[in-house]
Formats: sequence, structure tokens, C-alpha cells
Amino acid sequence: MKLHHLLFGVLSALALTTTVYASEKDEAVAQVSAAAKAVSADRAAGLKAIQEGKFTKGDVYAFAYALSGEMLAHPKNPRLVGKNMLDQPDAEGKLFRKELIEKAKAGRKDWTDYVYMNPETKAMEQKTTYCEKAGDVVVCAGVYR
Repeated sequence: MKLHHLLFGVLSALALTTTVYASEKDEAVAQVSAAAKAVSADRAAGLKAIQEGKFTKGDVYAFAYALSGEMLAHPKNPRLVGKNMLDQPDAEGKLFRKELIEKAKAGRKDWTDYVYMNPETKAMEQKTTYCEKAGDVVVCAGVYR
């Protein structure tokens, strides 16, 4: 009987984790869509709104790159703004920014997977980031898995 309770608890935790992850992914898409509309309407004002965290809900926040890989807005780490991040790999050597920018240039609204340090846990974790092109800006939001 105890094994049954343990198994039920593990399965319940997995279901909750999957549900939270799915809702965070939905939130990432919503934040990117709203931020991309703002950037398309007024690039400077949209980037300022991203930088100020206007497109943030919980742990999900929008940030933006130029097509060249330069960070244009990041509400959680403003030190990155102005730096070209294109050739900065993830913890496993993947040039994920190059991949997500290439997808955006091709007109794809898509997810890119990589490994990144979670600022909350300070551990390397799997992350996926959704991006969409708005003019000459790539607007993104990511979630940890």
C-alpha cells in the first residue's frame, strides 16, 4: 500500500510539473507576442518597455536581440545590453543565440533548446526560448524545464 501512495505522489508531482511548464510556455508566447507588437508599433518605446520589465509575468520575461546578436533589452540583466551575444555558447558549447536569430530571420516563430544557468537555483538547467521577429528585432522569452 505504501508503494502505491509513493507512486501516486511521484506521478502527481510529474503531472503538476508538466502543467506548470506548459503554462509557462504559453506565458512566454504571450509575452513575446505582446512585446513584438509594441516593438513593431514603436521600436524605441517597445525596447524601453521590455527593458523596464513591462512584458514580465512571474519568472517569464521578454528580452530582445538585434539581428546581429547584440542584446537590445534585458529586464533582469541590464549589463548584457549593448553586448554582442551571437558567439557566446551555452554550457555545452551550443551557439543557441545564432540558432534562434536564424530561425527568426527565416520568419519562424519557434523554440530553441539549450543549457543555461538558472539565476534562481544557480544550477545549469535545460531551457527553451521562444522568439519572434519584429522588424529588425528578435523578441524572446524563455522557460526552464
